[in-house]
Amino acid sequence: MDIKRAYRFRFYPSPEQETILAQTFGCARFAYNHMLRLRTDAWYKEQRRVGYHETSAALTLLKKQPEFVWLNEVSSVPVQQALRHLQTSFSNFFAKRAAYPNFKRKDDKQAAEYTASAFKWDGTTLKLARMSEPLNIVWSRLIPKAAKPTTVTVSKDKAGRYFVSLLCDDGVQAKPEVTGKVGIDLGLTHFAILSTGEKIAAPNTYRKYEAKLAKLQRRLAKKQKGSKNRGKAKLKVAKVHAAITDSRKDFLHKLSTQLINKNQVIAVETLAVKNMVKNRHLSKSISDAGWSEFVRQLEYKALWSGRTLVGIDKWYPSSKRCNCCGYVMKKLPLNIRTWECPECKTSHDRDINAARNILAAGLAVSALGETVSPVCI
Repeated sequence: MDIKRAYRFRFYPSPEQETILAQTFGCARFAYNHMLRLRTDAWYKEQRRVGYHETSAALTLLKKQPEFVWLNEVSSVPVQQALRHLQTSFSNFFAKRAAYPNFKRKDDKQAAEYTASAFKWDGTTLKLARMSEPLNIVWSRLIPKAAKPTTVTVSKDKAGRYFVSLLCDDGVQAKPEVTGKVGIDLGLTHFAILSTGEKIAAPNTYRKYEAKLAKLQRRLAKKQKGSKNRGKAKLKVAKVHAAITDSRKDFLHKLSTQLINKNQVIAVETLAVKNMVKNRHLSKSISDAGWSEFVRQLEYKALWSGRTLVGIDKWYPSSKRCNCCGYVMKKLPLNIRTWECPECKTSHDRDINAARNILAAGLAVSALGETVSPVCI
């Protein structure tokens, strides 16, 4: 199967490269914000739509003006790509897939995209336009020789770390078929309860850093705006957030890969996370769990590996239904964790019973006998 795959690595720029990247980030951000304002004003003041070609022409004229001559000091490719990203943002907005585009801020994550004409790749080193030396990349894994980078995205997160992402035309082969089948019920006390009876504890990543983060945020709030000490305090907070994100992703990737390797069919319940986080008592724990990211990883890994991933309808009574006889309880409050089926007298662990029902419904998809929905979490 031919796919687009991104290989992401951390790199450490030299002082010269750091300066060039700072200028490039700034020019790309300026072009994006300037043309966003241009398109917004054109619509609200003149009821006129401005597209990519108009903004590209406007950028060419802008570079010729004396006060904006600094736009020519960096590679033109990342600046031009910023206009393409703006066009994509508007396309998603008009298709009702996203909100109206926002202006980019200097203290947010910075990124610049280079196309094939603006970088050189020889299979082992990467050199960007306007740079005299290749990037000092930490190669945490090998890029297959058959993979050919089409675009390179350089980014700097709020914690001050630099990353490079190479988007490649790549190919994947399906993994050998296995006999395993599993249903997954997602939770908070236990992140995942499997139909096999195994319960995987929730990592509670945010909770582990919560006290430290609160302390640093209190210190940040007391710093004077615009001062260097405030910048230092903000960096410390960003580093804690980065550690939380990295730890959570590490857990999710390891678990999703393990499930994909062991099982041919994976069934998971579809959850309306956006509605669930409205519960103020559970919203923090739900956001910390990362259910949506977990299902997203299962989805693309199943596609690449030749596995079957099934999403069960959120209204399917997986917890209230006896997996032995099919009896459905009329009511089953959340505080009841074990219950006995009135019909067949079987004792059930609420979560394991739900996981087994989810698996049964997932297997029924092949026979087209159960009403289910595709994965959409």
